[in-house]
Amino acid sequence: MDINNINWYPGHMKKAIDKIKENMKLVDIVLVLVDSRIVKSSMNPVIEDILKNKPQLILLNKMDMADPKITQNWINYFAKKNITALPIDSKNGKNLDKIEPTAKKILEDVLANRKDKNIKSEIIRMMIVGIPNVGKSTIINKLSNRQSAKTGNTPGVTRTNQWIRIKGKMELLDTPGVLWPKFEDNEIGLNLAFTGAIKDEILDEENLAYKLIEKLMSIDPQILEKRYSIDTQSKETIEIMDDIAIRRGCLLKGKNIDYSKVSSIVIDEFRKTKLGRISLEDVCD
Repeated sequence: MDINNINWYPGHMKKAIDKIKENMKLVDIVLVLVDSRIVKSSMNPVIEDILKNKPQLILLNKMDMADPKITQNWINYFAKKNITALPIDSKNGKNLDKIEPTAKKILEDVLANRKDKNIKSEIIRMMIVGIPNVGKSTIINKLSNRQSAKTGNTPGVTRTNQWIRIKGKMELLDTPGVLWPKFEDNEIGLNLAFTGAIKDEILDEENLAYKLIEKLMSIDPQILEKRYSIDTQSKETIEIMDDIAIRRGCLLKGKNIDYSKVSSIVIDEFRKTKLGRISLEDVCD
């Protein structure tokens, strides 16, 4: 399954990138929101290039869905690069209260310089950037304590830049979720597809589920064995898929496998953490 052959880069994403460049001078710090399960794959290289000389705070969202040991590996990885990474859970609000003090610590020199120049404003202006469906709107709604930003499971719900006053002395500029024109390798595209960052409507769900089973088997066969009460030893991916289908009653007339149904089940249960807290990539990957 070659994700690079999919035409998915809509015009609003290019406009969003241009707007991010334009507004960079208006903010003190950028909150870079990534998916804890696919940290590398969910970091937009185009935005990374734009942020080279800008203070940034990496927010490792969906920490509740990722392997905590691997999340810590990523925190340590960024620390070695003198970049602060903060694990958060936007849905339940975990660690969101740490964003302001962490941002202030990163901006210590900037804030001290303001004080020396008798600039009285204590407002920290931030921009939040990230790929589609990574949880930006949910974070904003939690921080602002109101339904200030549209949310949805469909990638690309937020389309226009908007300033939002949030808790503490912070103002946040929201931006649309943006992908980039070409992935470095197919693995990155697959990781984005597994987690829902690419619209399901443009994907072949059966092939995606097949690839997800392959990926989970490479991480730990027990993930599937425990969830579906199957034996995966010495079996091909398609055989494992068939076994899951039989266990879940995904059968057509004549006891043929309903691959559409079993594919939906595997993808849905992975995304809902029913298979456990799984990170699809580690620092060394």
